[in-house]
Amino acid sequence: MTGWILWLVAGLVLLALEIHAPGAFMMWLGLAACGTGLVVLASGIGFEMQVVTCGVLAAISLAVGLRFRHRPARLNTQQAGLAGRTATVLTFHGREGRVRVGDSDWAARVPPDVAEPASGARLRVEGVDGTVLIVRPREG
Repeated sequence: MTGWILWLVAGLVLLALEIHAPGAFMMWLGLAACGTGLVVLASGIGFEMQVVTCGVLAAISLAVGLRFRHRPARLNTQQAGLAGRTATVLTFHGREGRVRVGDSDWAARVPPDVAEPASGARLRVEGVDGTVLIVRPREG
């Protein structure tokens, strides 16, 4: 067999392994091996340059894969959708208390410029500080 066929077979084997054991790593190496096979077919380069070509293509494909990787959303943060939601006051003593958002009770705090809210008042979640909601009276 010629070198380019070996690279293509190796790439296809890595791609098949990715299907059976997903982890999104072997796919990029498989694509690099297939690309190396195509380069060898087109140019007939020697073994040393084939290895260098595979390394360069692997680095490029891994960089592209990392660039488009989606990061999981963190739970209970502004990004998870708590900011802007309506909260109902359960109890408040000074600036700190407990509110209900949906079907969950949360520790809450109002900013220094806001008076202590009354029980049952409707508030708007402005942000999250750890596990404490920052709330403010709803306007309008």
